Amino acid sequence: MAADPYTTLGVPRSATEKDIKSAYRKLAKELHPDTNKDNPRAAERFGQVTQAYDLLSDKTKRAQFDRGEIDADGNPAMPFGGGHGGGFGGGPGGQRGYPGGGFGGSEGIDLDDLFGGIFGGGSRGGAGMGGMGGGRAAPRGANVNYRLSVPLLEAAELKPQRITLSDGKTIDLKLPAGVEDGTQMRLAGKGEAGPGGAGDATVTIQIQPHAFFRRDGDDLRIDLPITLDEAVAGAKVKVPTPSGAVMLSVPPSASSGKVLRLKGRGMSRKDGSRGDQLISLAIVLPEANLDAARDLAARLEGWTDGRDVRAKLGI
Repeated sequence: MAADPYTTLGVPRSATEKDIKSAYRKLAKELHPDTNKDNPRAAERFGQVTQAYDLLSDKTKRAQFDRGEIDADGNPAMPFGGGHGGGFGGGPGGQRGYPGGGFGGSEGIDLDDLFGGIFGGGSRGGAGMGGMGGGRAAPRGANVNYRLSVPLLEAAELKPQRITLSDGKTIDLKLPAGVEDGTQMRLAGKGEAGPGGAGDATVTIQIQPHAFFRRDGDDLRIDLPITLDEAVAGAKVKVPTPSGAVMLSVPPSASSGKVLRLKGRGMSRKDGSRGDQLISLAIVLPEANLDAARDLAARLEGWTDGRDVRAKLGI
């Protein structure tokens, strides 16, 4: 026979419904099999705690237990003591003594919320117990965790990603808007098989760094090399974007470090919009040992720029 349910939950007989629910939540989280896979004793205690909560969270069964009419298992205290009723004064009314409320109580805890549906449909009243109240709904299979590496630009474009599951099957995942490094996606029923159905799978997204794009919040940054003549006279140059190269207008007299903006070419946001692409110009001069460098020097001979370009530095 099961131990006294009050002792199992660690609450006094005067405990309120709130006290009982709070005690159960605390113990269930500590003892749940998913977090104690190497401790079979914890799984056993979890079952005892749940059984105790089933009884005490049901007002009728708790009152019957307190009066000594049923034992800690919810069975009649005198199962052979009264004709057809089994110790409850006869007739169908005696059947109230049998546990049949799953996880019990009209104010019971939603275990789908607490444990992610580990017992399948068994967390709903009436569905998890059967016959004389001895059997609980069959447990679902274990949950499975996956990590999925996604290229930065594919994350920006929300391109579908293919993942291979532990059973060898492949599925195409649609990335959620606002995806970022560490985003988790839940795949219902894609975990390990079990008597009560398959568990779930959780996919954690890892966004891969790019060779020359950098993420800055919802924006993407890139350094764009340009030649001196493009900077002086202005030009139209190609610049890469997540969706392919586009032509960018470099304004005349552009300096290194000048930032140009392509709107809506950045990362996806949760509201469905996108950040921008920020292009930092970088003037690249010819190397000193090239003929082009000597030619450039000859062309600039005698010309000086009279501006004090370092005045703001205080020197």
